[in-house]
Amino acid sequence: MKGFSQGGCPVGNHPQTRHARSLTPVPPLPEGEGYDSSLREFHVKVNHMNRKRSAMRMVCEWVRNNRQQHKLKGLNMDAIQYIREIGRGAKGARDLSQADAERLFGAMLDGEIDELQLGALLIGLRIKGESDEELLGFKTALDARTPQILLSDGSPHLVVIPSYNGARRQPNLVPLLALLLAQMGVPVLIHGRYDFDTRVDPSGMMAALGIAKAHSIEQTGQLLAEQHIAFIDLAALVPGLDRLLALRSRLGLRNSGHTLVKLLDPARGRSVRLVAVTHPEYLEKMHQFLREDGGRALLLRGTEGEAYANPRRRPQLEAFVDGYAEIAFPATEGGAPPLDGIPDTPGNATTAILIREMLDGREPIPQPILDQIEAISRLVNSR
Repeated sequence: MKGFSQGGCPVGNHPQTRHARSLTPVPPLPEGEGYDSSLREFHVKVNHMNRKRSAMRMVCEWVRNNRQQHKLKGLNMDAIQYIREIGRGAKGARDLSQADAERLFGAMLDGEIDELQLGALLIGLRIKGESDEELLGFKTALDARTPQILLSDGSPHLVVIPSYNGARRQPNLVPLLALLLAQMGVPVLIHGRYDFDTRVDPSGMMAALGIAKAHSIEQTGQLLAEQHIAFIDLAALVPGLDRLLALRSRLGLRNSGHTLVKLLDPARGRSVRLVAVTHPEYLEKMHQFLREDGGRALLLRGTEGEAYANPRRRPQLEAFVDGYAEIAFPATEGGAPPLDGIPDTPGNATTAILIREMLDGREPIPQPILDQIEAISRLVNSR
């Protein structure tokens, strides 16, 4: 800003500098009412000027302290320029370049942005919507901060399943999908974060079904080698992304982190990501992203947000391999009536019993789940 130093206060011979340095002496008012009215007017003006100069000094002091606190906290990015770009509303906002998006999201993940500015950025992005270039830049920043799991030579691709929604009305069959793949010798990693009150947290069910929880990336690799399946909290995998998702309870809305967590890749070049979206309009956005991002993935409309095919009606299952896309299974037409043998209860205990019965052959596995297993198997084994 012209006339301001890096500390944010007036410098040089700028008029505001003199105002901030000293106050104008105020002549005393004579006693009584019999004095020139012009003197009273002058007295009022001088007091007004002094109040402005005092305010200027307070602003300067605040800026100095704020910048000092910014440095003490290790907050290395001033995000004002980005807020001005994306925070002008759905029509006035401008998209960031891929390079700027990478730089910004990296600072978000590293905790280098002041909380107030971070909230403004996340709300601005939520209103504007992420562009394709922004998503690619965000993903590049996330890749640089995602530890990688080393798979043995000859091992099948790692199936990566995000689980962040829990169950609301239907049983959560993510563990069924994961265990069926593990029984086939396919390594499966489930990563998640559960901080909701209105849905059922599936972590207890996974423990009851024998899916061990890893507490580090090294332990994850060991469990995958020994049991072909593991679960890990997002906080242990990418702490910076976990902090972004935790802001939902404070902001009241999802943010860009909730989109990026579905694209998380802890085995780049050796993975098959299951990418589930809730809203139909996101299918096209994710289709475009996965073509540009490369790798292998299966895109579907999730069941209550979770990455398994709805047992009542199969969604479209679209497979991606290195930028090429094809429909593995089209969506089933018609309604989605309840199925016999699958209760409309999301409780962990009843779902764990149901999954165990399906794994043991005492209950039939829904055809949409079997179709999803086949689509994943093609991606895992294709060259």
